[in-house]
Amino acid sequence: MSTASLYRAPGERPTISFELYPPRTPKGEVSLQRTVLDLAQIGPDYFSVTYGASGATRQTSRDLICTILRDTPVTPIAHLTCVGASEADLTEYISGLLDEGVRDFLALRGDPPAGQEDWQPHPDGLTRASQLVALLRSVVAARLGPADLVSISVAAYPGGDYGPDGQAVVDPSDVAALLEKQDAGADFAITQVFFDPAHYAELVSAARAGGVRIPIIPGLIPLTDPKRLRRLEELTGVRVPEQLLDSLDSAASPDEAYQRGLTASVDLIDGVLAAGAPGLHLYTFNSSKAALDLLDRAGLAPTVALGGTSPQ
Repeated sequence: MSTASLYRAPGERPTISFELYPPRTPKGEVSLQRTVLDLAQIGPDYFSVTYGASGATRQTSRDLICTILRDTPVTPIAHLTCVGASEADLTEYISGLLDEGVRDFLALRGDPPAGQEDWQPHPDGLTRASQLVALLRSVVAARLGPADLVSISVAAYPGGDYGPDGQAVVDPSDVAALLEKQDAGADFAITQVFFDPAHYAELVSAARAGGVRIPIIPGLIPLTDPKRLRRLEELTGVRVPEQLLDSLDSAASPDEAYQRGLTASVDLIDGVLAAGAPGLHLYTFNSSKAALDLLDRAGLAPTVALGGTSPQ
């Protein structure tokens, strides 16, 4: 069973999934092992595993994926970027993951390495995520047979802008890119972080009007750490509401700030579920506490393990 099958028919509950990134230090590796086991205990539907800029974490990402396959019943989704790699190199890496038993991918264009102003894309590489989706389908068809034996997800971008009337707006080019990825063979999309459920609702509305039919799963971060929120704003350009930051900054203690952040996070979850979100994808930053506390506060923490999807 692939992750795509989770969204082919409405379920009784939203899917629950988590993003992880490969460890950068031996201490981080020990901590991540504990996080994986903690999160796996509630039986999430899948983990997604990030892949550094231009494949910077290629081997450690693959190691983490193999650990999840070996030590948990949870399906891993392997992130894959195409910027900076040749088509032949990507084909070899995809083939290796297929040999490991990976059947689920998140296809991304990716970003150039930070700080390399003279960086140039690979002359024999790909430049768009839709091309990577098509390559994945081609490699799977050549190695496994039917191309639909794997699930391919892609990124979607709600943005964070508002129009003159104060209503959330979506960049039409982001909708066009999502349609392009769908037409190349994507099964579903996971959004970049956002802070207002209206941006998710507007993205879905604009996407449907533009011909996008694939499910769109909101990607959310627990709103408990103002320092991290500010850093995310710098990295993504998505503005964090000043009201949220003021609330966290004015708390009398770190615990009070944490509780306020959980409350704001539940409001965000309630908003996207009311807008019809079929699942929730939580960006964990390799820590289980806030993610699990949030699911518990939102009444979405299962009383028994959900079981996860099969790795195959």
